[in-house]
Formats: sequence, structure tokens, C-alpha cells
Amino acid sequence: MQLSKPVLVYAAAKLNLTLDILGRRPDGYHLLDMVMQTVSVYDTLMLTPTEHPAVELLCDREGIPCGEGNTVQKAVRLFFEAAGIRNQGMQVRILKRIPDQAGMGGGSADAAAVLRAMNRVYQTGFQENELCELGLQVGADVPFCLRGGTLRAEGVGEIFTPVSPMPPCFFVVCKPDVSVSTAQAFARADREGDAFPRYTPNMIQALHTGSLAKIASCLGNSFEYALELPEILELQQSFLFMGALGACMTGSGSAVFGIFDSRMQAERCREQLRKKYSQVFVCEPSDAE
Repeated sequence: MQLSKPVLVYAAAKLNLTLDILGRRPDGYHLLDMVMQTVSVYDTLMLTPTEHPAVELLCDREGIPCGEGNTVQKAVRLFFEAAGIRNQGMQVRILKRIPDQAGMGGGSADAAAVLRAMNRVYQTGFQENELCELGLQVGADVPFCLRGGTLRAEGVGEIFTPVSPMPPCFFVVCKPDVSVSTAQAFARADREGDAFPRYTPNMIQALHTGSLAKIASCLGNSFEYALELPEILELQQSFLFMGALGACMTGSGSAVFGIFDSRMQAERCREQLRKKYSQVFVCEPSDAE
């Protein structure tokens, strides 16, 4: 089946409530134990059929590579191959709102949104687990972005266990000027060894209680110890000073988020941080797609 008209889809960002690095497999992939949460920050993607069998990717944010290595490029090509669709072309326009090199899964979210959309419009009937298998070939966070909600993610990030959902709250997320590539972050973690604290088991118990204060007290990320970036510590302290119940870096960085139980307090925090940082926003937990 050929696409007949452009399709508009949304790609939701994620935050890591916890991220535990457990070790490294012989193949170089790292074993993780995380609690991940979808949030209401979105990229917008427009998928348009083209006459030529090629994938054209356009992005409104400068500096985003749009060539063969882009996650969306990989996702489209893998989908066509898995579905046996030949001689089809696709143009994907991305309106970026998720910060890049922030640990919020922007590229993975875009790839997941494309896989879901193409499965729907081509009526190929792939089940969620089949899309996750395709997504894992694109990136370790893509399967979570396909599932969404509040989940424990183990293995390299592809083994999921449902956990109690995040209660209503407000996240203030700030991306400082410093950026860290995922490869760089893991390389630093490898040099530190595997002596990192464990956060995920306590977070799962906290989510079960439904207490936002307890959840906020159980936030934690192994990369904070591996990277030791002063900008991260400064932001965490700023969040706590402005009334956050807890603050933590997400993913491999460098975005930091604070948890608030009041929208008014979250908005005040955002306005204060905007005096120094350009990328600051308020968002909320969101459910699975």
C-alpha cells in the first residue's frame, strides 16, 4: 500500500527517573537497570511519500545530521526492508522541540514515531514487540519510546517490566550549554568501573506508594558519578533551592530535571532559570502512545 497523503505524527521525550549501570557485555553493550518516564515534550514529524526510492530528511534545527546515520533514516529503511516494500520513497520533515545531546531520547523518539506511523499507514500489521525488535536495531532507547508510559527497562534497555505509574506532577527540565555524547559518557563510566550506587529498586518501591515526595527522594543516575560535571551539580542545587522535591540528570546528560507538585512553583522555577539558560521548559508525565 502506498501513502496517499502526508501524515503528521508526534514524538514524545523521555526522562530517566533512575539509571543504574550494572556492567558491560562482551559485545561492548552496557547492562542497565532504569525507570523511564514519557513526558509531554514533543517533536513533530511530517511524513510525505515521494516518487523516488530514497529517504529525504529535513530538520529545522541546525547541527542535526540528516544523513545515513540519522535514527529516522535508519528506521525508515529498516521498516521498508522488514515489510518487503520496494521502490518507495519518503520525505520526513522534523520540527525539533526535544533538546539534542540532553539524555531525553529525541532521536529515539523520532525513530519510534516513524515506525508506528509507517506501520499504521502501510497497514503492515507489525505487533508492538516486532516494532521493538526493529527499533532496537536503530537504538537502545527506541523500544521504550515505542512503549512509553512508566516502565522499568533492563538489559540494554529492551526488557520491560510494568511499574506503578508516576503520579501527577510537573517536571522543570533544563539543558545547560554543556553537551555529552552517549559514547563519551559510557567511556567515562567504563573508566570508573562498576562501583555505582543502585537506585532502581528503591524507585520501584517508591512508585508503588504513590508518594511524590518519596519518588523524588529516590531519583538517581550513575552517569552523574561518571561525568562529574559542575554544571549538573549547580543545576541540581538550583532546583532544590527553588523548591523542587528532587532533581536529577536524565540519561547520559546533560539535561537536568526537578520535580514539583505545584504548576505555579514549576513556572516560577522556569522563569528564574531562563535568566541564565536558554533551554528550560515545564512538562508533565504522559501515558503510553
